Amino acid sequence: MNPLRQTCIERAVSATQDCLVVGAGINGAVAAAALSGKGAKVTVIDKGDFASCTSQESSNLAWGGIKYLENYEFKLVWDLCKSRNHLMKAYPSQVREIRFFTSIAKGFRKPRMVLYFGALLYWFMGRCKTRPPRLLSRKTIEAEAPMVNTAPLAGGIEYSDCYFAENDARFTFGFIRRVLRKKNNAVNYMELIDAEFANGLWRAKLKDHISGGEITVNARSLINAAGPYADKLNARLRIESPFKHIFSKGAHIIVPRVTKTQNVLTFFASDGRLFFMIPMGSCTCIGTTDTRVDNETAEPTEDDVAFLLENTNTLLSLEKPLTVENVIAKRCGVRPLVVRKEADVGNAEWTVLSRKHEIDIHPEKNMFTIYGGKLTDCLNVGEEAAEIIQSFGVPLFQTLEKWYGEASANKKARFESEAKKLKLPAEQTAALWTRYGKEAMRCLGKIKADPAAAKPLMADYCRAEIECMAETEMILRLDDFLRRRTRLALTIHPARLHCDPAFKEVSAILFGSAPKKTPPKNTCTQTELRI
Repeated sequence: MNPLRQTCIERAVSATQDCLVVGAGINGAVAAAALSGKGAKVTVIDKGDFASCTSQESSNLAWGGIKYLENYEFKLVWDLCKSRNHLMKAYPSQVREIRFFTSIAKGFRKPRMVLYFGALLYWFMGRCKTRPPRLLSRKTIEAEAPMVNTAPLAGGIEYSDCYFAENDARFTFGFIRRVLRKKNNAVNYMELIDAEFANGLWRAKLKDHISGGEITVNARSLINAAGPYADKLNARLRIESPFKHIFSKGAHIIVPRVTKTQNVLTFFASDGRLFFMIPMGSCTCIGTTDTRVDNETAEPTEDDVAFLLENTNTLLSLEKPLTVENVIAKRCGVRPLVVRKEADVGNAEWTVLSRKHEIDIHPEKNMFTIYGGKLTDCLNVGEEAAEIIQSFGVPLFQTLEKWYGEASANKKARFESEAKKLKLPAEQTAALWTRYGKEAMRCLGKIKADPAAAKPLMADYCRAEIECMAETEMILRLDDFLRRRTRLALTIHPARLHCDPAFKEVSAILFGSAPKKTPPKNTCTQTELRI
């Protein structure tokens, strides 16, 4: 039993909550963090782990939506660029500028100069907060990105956007941490199975997927932030909405680093869609497929993987073509796109739908649903959620401390000073701050007590931080650690992970013993270890 989780459950049951947030992806996490930061008593739950659905399957980018310029959605791009800049300022260690190196084939549907002027417009709409774009000739591409196959190219452009230094799930968990810091409640693997609103209160029946038991939580208001499951949850709550979701599947593959550049390589794939090759540590994330699906969950198909590999081999000049044996991991997310309920969206219309969010408010029941949305726009979602909950009569107050953002420069300087005294390498110091913010001081305390705790245990994660995760991050299953609190499952082949000598020790720190299911010993083939 996880002590932190049990404490949250006991607090949620023992007192009426100001708000119950259902869904702990980015929308639910920011809503709960905003309300917590403004003094509300909040419980946020998810039937899976925190950020275990759409919010762990993005392209890891915080971008202003340059592709929406082609559809003349200027207001959306203007707003998204503003939100991106806000994130970059609030999270300088976690949300960083990165250059996009875009190749343009001969005979492309838009002339190279038109795309360049579009990039200039995008830079202007981004308030000129990033480096300006460049027009690239074939010779420039050959000199600066020699791995790109320039034979079919007319040239290219270079522009800036942002990326998450760790990953999308880790960024989302930062808002969950803020909820917990305010002595509010966040509970993973807890599902809402029924709820009734009467006499100004929601009485919610929840099923605990860890213990198998059921609990009841009373709340003055309710937020449906269930992402792709929002429609089904509304049906369960007997809520009628003017909106609905349709689903877009985005598949990526992770392979060993195929480029030496730290830039994102951007192409237009064989079918005309944007196609990214994004640096991810020692690996490259390649995607996305962006195809319509009918269900809330999806897996990458053999055709998806073949499409990604084929386009990569065509667009790059590799010594050896990539094959399925080079694929370390796959990620596949279903993006919920919001439309009016009466809309009959055909494939031609669907391909130009944006990721803007809508909020459906039901003041008569003190609840609302968040539809759609992007990671880039998350802080606005949090502010909107707080305003709506306050309109329901839930008292909130404005504090001097913001409910989002990294700790102050002074706190960071103090942390770096303490880390220097402990003789931690600069790279490790930066990684600890990026991952945990001011909570990284807890890691330093462990390292001060036992200097050996600073040594890497699994990949670049030291024992001190794994112990801190076990104590404060509600890790209940191995995948919570490997896939969401870290990106180990994305950057290291599963066979290598499970054959790592530290695997049992890490499992013992997290769970007190090795996980129940471990792969057979013969999974460590020479082919897998060579990838």
